[in-house]
Amino acid sequence: MGAARAVGLLLGVAADAAFGDPRRYHPVAAFGRLAGSAERACYAEHELAGVLYTGALVGVAAAAGGLLERAGRGRAVRQTAATALATWVALGATSLAEEGAAMARALDAGDLDSARSRLGHLCGRDPAALDLAGVARASVESIAENTSDAVVAPLIWGAVAGAPGLLGYRAVNTLDAMVGYRSPRYRRFGWAAARLDDVANLLPSRATAGLTTLCAPLVGGSARGAWEVWRRDAAAHPSPNAGQVEAAFAGALEVRLGGRTCYPHGIEQRPVMGHGRIPDAGDLTRGVELSRVIGLAAAALAALVSGLRC
Repeated sequence: MGAARAVGLLLGVAADAAFGDPRRYHPVAAFGRLAGSAERACYAEHELAGVLYTGALVGVAAAAGGLLERAGRGRAVRQTAATALATWVALGATSLAEEGAAMARALDAGDLDSARSRLGHLCGRDPAALDLAGVARASVESIAENTSDAVVAPLIWGAVAGAPGLLGYRAVNTLDAMVGYRSPRYRRFGWAAARLDDVANLLPSRATAGLTTLCAPLVGGSARGAWEVWRRDAAAHPSPNAGQVEAAFAGALEVRLGGRTCYPHGIEQRPVMGHGRIPDAGDLTRGVELSRVIGLAAAALAALVSGLRC
């Protein structure tokens, strides 16, 4: 079972690299529509409603992964295929890199309108309040956080729990992106999704920060800077996980992240991480390259862990 899971994870990574996300009929998009319908049906300004909402939807996703894995049980080829399919569904490495690269081109051309229009593909910031430097900073922060959320975390959960872990984690992270905000509407209803996402990413975020430190020199970054800023600044971030990877990226790229952060529901003052310059298009390009390298390292690590679990 361990060897089949390891090969399946690597095949899923290869499928993501070759094909990216499906343009139509993506299972995550279908799950998002289901979650939207469920929210409209059961929304209430109470934590219990959010707990039931989150538990039911994550349970459905994990159960689908369990059925997928059970269909291949006892047959190595089917087991491998099931893991590969779940990995491809859960990963977002190629789409993340493509969006980051497209944003870097818009920033390099000085095209603020294009950069603002693309920002929604990377994060939930308010683009109207940002200039080119603000968009660049938001994009680097998003590349850092999503390297953990969309690349490293699914692979870790796949290595530990197979297809149920992959699909269950993707459901948790999707719900957090939909309702896990501190806005008036979601402060109580989205509490469960946000806290469950925090728990699910405790280990992956720190693994991503560690891999950032190790991989930084491969893209001309600073391993020492990544380590020092990670250890010094990560804990000041309001998120127990985002701060880990954003701080490590800031040190690796020798830029300054954090500060005034504009969302549609309001403005948050984030702690400053790093002590370098304000990031620009070139730094975003290096951040995308770093994300790619981290993804490859995480895939190798996940396959190794899976193989050792025979």
